[in-house]
Amino acid sequence: MGTVMYGDGGGWVWMVFMPLLWIVLIGLVVWAVIRLTQGAFGGRFGGDVREHRESPEEILDRRYACGEIDAENYTEARERLAAHPPGPR
Repeated sequence: MGTVMYGDGGGWVWMVFMPLLWIVLIGLVVWAVIRLTQGAFGGRFGGDVREHRESPEEILDRRYACGEIDAENYTEARERLAAHPPGPR
């Protein structure tokens, strides 16, 4: 009579398989949400995995724009950078 409830005795397989199935499904949903929201946020969550590195000219332009250096230093540094371009990375 005990085997009528579980058929051929394979009920334990479903008891193991169903929680594993739910764990996999929840994991896939979490993974999909993270992948879809990566592009929506800047900084460490988003976009390209490769980090954009500023060129020396971009650093110089930013420093001049922020007022860290004056026009004379900016012009001199620009000329030096033009005379000695950086090598390949």
